[in-house]
Amino acid sequence: MLKKRTVLIVLLVVGCFGIAYRELNGQPARVHRFSPRIKHVVVIVQENVSFDHYFATYPRAVNPTGDPAFVARPGTPSVNGLTDGLISSNLNSTKPFRLDRSRLLLCNPSPYYPFEQGAYHAGLLDRFPEGTGQTANTNPPCEFGRGPGVVMGYYDGNTVTAIWNYAQNFAMSDNFFGTTFGQSAPGHINLVSGPTPGTMVVKAAADLDLAVAEGTLIGDTAAAFDDCDTTGRSQVAMTGTNVGDLLNAKGVTWGFFSGGFAPTSRNPDGTAVCGSSHTATTGVSVPDYNTAAPFQRYASTANTHHLPPASASMIGYSDQANHQYDLNNFWDAATSGNLPAVSFLKPPNYQNGKAQVSNALDEQAFLVGTLNRLQVLSEWQSTAVFITWDDSGGWYDHVMPPLVNQSNTKVDALTGPGACGTASPGAYQGRCGYGPRMPLLVISPWAKVNFVDHSLTDQTSILRFIEDNWDLGRIGDQSFDERAGSLMNVFDFRWPGARNLFLDPVTGQPSTR
Repeated sequence: MLKKRTVLIVLLVVGCFGIAYRELNGQPARVHRFSPRIKHVVVIVQENVSFDHYFATYPRAVNPTGDPAFVARPGTPSVNGLTDGLISSNLNSTKPFRLDRSRLLLCNPSPYYPFEQGAYHAGLLDRFPEGTGQTANTNPPCEFGRGPGVVMGYYDGNTVTAIWNYAQNFAMSDNFFGTTFGQSAPGHINLVSGPTPGTMVVKAAADLDLAVAEGTLIGDTAAAFDDCDTTGRSQVAMTGTNVGDLLNAKGVTWGFFSGGFAPTSRNPDGTAVCGSSHTATTGVSVPDYNTAAPFQRYASTANTHHLPPASASMIGYSDQANHQYDLNNFWDAATSGNLPAVSFLKPPNYQNGKAQVSNALDEQAFLVGTLNRLQVLSEWQSTAVFITWDDSGGWYDHVMPPLVNQSNTKVDALTGPGACGTASPGAYQGRCGYGPRMPLLVISPWAKVNFVDHSLTDQTSILRFIEDNWDLGRIGDQSFDERAGSLMNVFDFRWPGARNLFLDPVTGQPSTR
């Protein structure tokens, strides 16, 4: 009897954490999955949103006449948001305030590494207008009389309606942080490598001291391996390992898909020109391509000249595109039954949610359009979608991040001039973290329904989920993936409990199909 029980236990373990086989380039590749339920991961990378900026009063919305209404489902759990007391007794020079749907053109705050640390002010969190708040000369005014205090504004479910509805029907986290403080380029690197240091300066410009600190990328720079990154900033290359390298080593299909990546023309020498653009609903016209694309900073995973894949059947595999694609290529692969195992989606800039470039409603249109299409794919039952943001954008959030990694460079400022705690001997500098709290949504048939995860997680928790699901190993070299909290608590793999949810891209409310 004991022997039979032992065999049964072994069979159950194999069934839950067993080996799956996938045909890759005609050859069976053996892949160990952390969860046999998830065969496809889609990571949607939006821009510049703190948790409070979108979820400060969740699940309570004001519901003014004429706006899309939001009424929470019975039993909706609370989040660590802004209470009336936290607003009325707030120590910042401007108190937190609600933004409505008429306030879509917002001044873009500055999430620059030392500015954000200064705003958090050793845990007092009382210097956001002075630290990250910014104004700009726009028409209409993007600060509407509040000056840099506009950084204290937040939306509710009458504007970010779709995002609140996804939270109601799937899972979210209210304890998810940027891995470090900083802007878009470091935020993307956090997501794909942890971050590791090894920033090699290819071309120095006046902004170099604002971009690299003791070998670590802390600010926005130009990518060394990208024809379309023509910003004139310092140009850097990353020399460490990223998750794309790990996926390639295991033969797992993957891709990073960016809006506007496909060239609109080529120079006589063959270099790419990315000239497509769109105008946001606020009237701001911006290029589609976002140059924060992280894999373009690594020689091993870059597609310098923005070459197209050889065919739709090669998307996800290694060819001249080297896993870097236009966003349209994702749908080419998905609709032809060739959905990669791991996909990163980057919207065109006008739909990425970043203030002064995009806005909440254009972002909503992208998210809803993407998720409506994903949910009708045959692969949906084995898919998990993580909606995340690259950094907080400098927007106010009332939660002090846990200090899990210290740094003492001349640009650190969290606990004093040149100080983010006291770094351990041998630790890489310029990685003060965790950084600000951000939203995280998990959309999947296997996600828990109307669930708020309070577990401590960060951007590298997504990286770790991918590593574990395909048995990739770790990045190494002091990557934060070693200490990342698990995201398994947002799933229930006993049965697919979350039903499909189709929303209207304009209102963010449920739609009939």
